[in-house]
Amino acid sequence: MNIRKIVLTLAILSLTGFAAFAQRFAYVDTEYILKHIPDYTAAEQKLNDMSENWQKEVDARYADIEKMYRAYQDDQVLLNDDARKKREDEIVNKERETKEFQRRIFGFEGELYQERLRLIQPIQEKVSKTIQAIAESQNLDLILDKGSEVNFLYANPRLDKSDEVITKLGYKPGNVAKQ
Repeated sequence: MNIRKIVLTLAILSLTGFAAFAQRFAYVDTEYILKHIPDYTAAEQKLNDMSENWQKEVDARYADIEKMYRAYQDDQVLLNDDARKKREDEIVNKERETKEFQRRIFGFEGELYQERLRLIQPIQEKVSKTIQAIAESQNLDLILDKGSEVNFLYANPRLDKSDEVITKLGYKPGNVAKQ
């Protein structure tokens, strides 16, 4: 258990008192919840397909660069300085363009990231609002996410509100195995 988790646990205990801790807390498994939402699984599949297609394009571009380089190596002794320099520049430019394409698609806040935000964020916000509504309606002080970095050494199943969130979102729980 790392120090951050210990400090978080101690802070929670000191603020709420141990008795309140056991009575006013619950947990959910957001991964389990999201697997029950068809729009989420469809969005994940779409993102995976997009990623695979873009990766194939990147791989094809690098394969072209490799062919250009091999052809250059084969012809290098036959080329004059100007022709050699021109071919080297073509290879370098093609590689630079490919790296820029790769960065634009897969880089920080690239097209894949933007598409993920567009498709996934509204679903996550809806789940978050539903969790908040359940917490407020049941006077819960804190709901933890079983699937996040918080480690559960033991979790009483009666405190698990995941199926309730799924039901409140309008879906049927139970067709996906919990972890």
